[in-house]
Amino acid sequence: MIKTAIYLFLVSLVMLSCGGGDDYTYVPTEPELPGNGSVDDDDEEPTISDEELLDLTQETTFKYFWDFADADSGGARERYHPNDPGNSEGVVTAGGTGFGLMAILVGIERGYISRAEGLGRLTTLLDFLENADRFHGAWSHWINGSTGAVIPFSDLDDGGDLVETAFLAQGLICIKEYFKNGSDTEQALALQADDLWKGVEWDWYTQNQNVLYWHWSPNHGFDINLQLKGYNEVLITYIMAAASPDFGIEKEVYANGWASGGGIQSANTQYGYPLLVKHNGSEQFGGPLFWAHYSYLGLDPRNLSDDYVDYWDVNVNHTMINYEYCVANPDFYQDYGEDCWGLTASYSRNNDGSMGYNAHSPNNDTGVISPTAAISSIPYAPDESLDAMHYFYKNRDDLLGPAGFYDAFSPEYDWVAEAYLAIDQGPQIIMIENYRTGLLWNLFMGNKDIQAGLTKLGF
Repeated sequence: MIKTAIYLFLVSLVMLSCGGGDDYTYVPTEPELPGNGSVDDDDEEPTISDEELLDLTQETTFKYFWDFADADSGGARERYHPNDPGNSEGVVTAGGTGFGLMAILVGIERGYISRAEGLGRLTTLLDFLENADRFHGAWSHWINGSTGAVIPFSDLDDGGDLVETAFLAQGLICIKEYFKNGSDTEQALALQADDLWKGVEWDWYTQNQNVLYWHWSPNHGFDINLQLKGYNEVLITYIMAAASPDFGIEKEVYANGWASGGGIQSANTQYGYPLLVKHNGSEQFGGPLFWAHYSYLGLDPRNLSDDYVDYWDVNVNHTMINYEYCVANPDFYQDYGEDCWGLTASYSRNNDGSMGYNAHSPNNDTGVISPTAAISSIPYAPDESLDAMHYFYKNRDDLLGPAGFYDAFSPEYDWVAEAYLAIDQGPQIIMIENYRTGLLWNLFMGNKDIQAGLTKLGF
């Protein structure tokens, strides 16, 4: 929901800073960049194969979660600004850390780090999560990387964040499945990951109603009063809640909450693609593309359907509508087209040229392209996604930084956000891997508790 996205992420512009040491010394080899150096739009495009480009994108993006992770906890920093590395130092984001858990598994599989190095980092990280502040089992949106204490996300949001917790739990499930048959040390880590997510009191966040609520604070209770209703990015919260063996929800909570008793369905069509679901606040063109990413990093949308809709069709159509809108380019923004597209929540250019944050979508288009939108959509639209990646690579002197492609840019205003956000970098490396091997989808869907939860909800 646009309202929700703006609430969650515009507040994240608050610049916090906490100190920390440096426990990690491993530095992966700099990937060699194919091509011929600087490239202007009129110059010959550099030579790089699709596979080389996918390799490059994954390896550089991995650095966000390894080289630039929080120094004390190993968790994902909320943001990283290469030109201002102290910005928000020590601020760990729960959801981004869940993405980071999955990214580390990709790093092991791709050989960016050894299995032993990955295990060491993950041991530190899970110990941190075990000792961090929790609120009826849920973690806060922001966590102090040195102490584990909650960092308030807003005046009322100083407690548990159930959606961020669900993103984190999605990663914990993958850690459990990846290491469960390994060495004694690995099996202990798998058990720890399993215990952590199973400690979340999902049913308590219903307030004894047939809907989940986003936040609870010991100081403010449920005052934010934000119900989780689709369609947006929160499907994974209901899946995790249904899967919980000790604090599970019943199907009625899902049907009334997420699906609004069937009201989630939509008959709207755009560019010949049925939306199938009512995107909150964006019912004609669909919302920002992160709605097609965050819940589906582990949850495999292929052949995933409930009583209301097929979620693979939802995500493919959502992606293609976003793409077709950028090709149509009704506002005539420079460079928008078949190889420059992708609107989602990210850093953005304010009217005065400064950097802000915005939930970009076809009905909220400011001329800003977010690389994560097209890159993370590769399972749904591989050709269109690769075309966009080739455009980003062609302009790599401006767009490619130390932790992958920068968060946002605007050819119209000759502007680049030379900065990164965990929640934008994570889906890129994960969804590329799902496209290539299905790694995270296979791990998550192989979990017996997840399968039981999906069955309970009628999938």
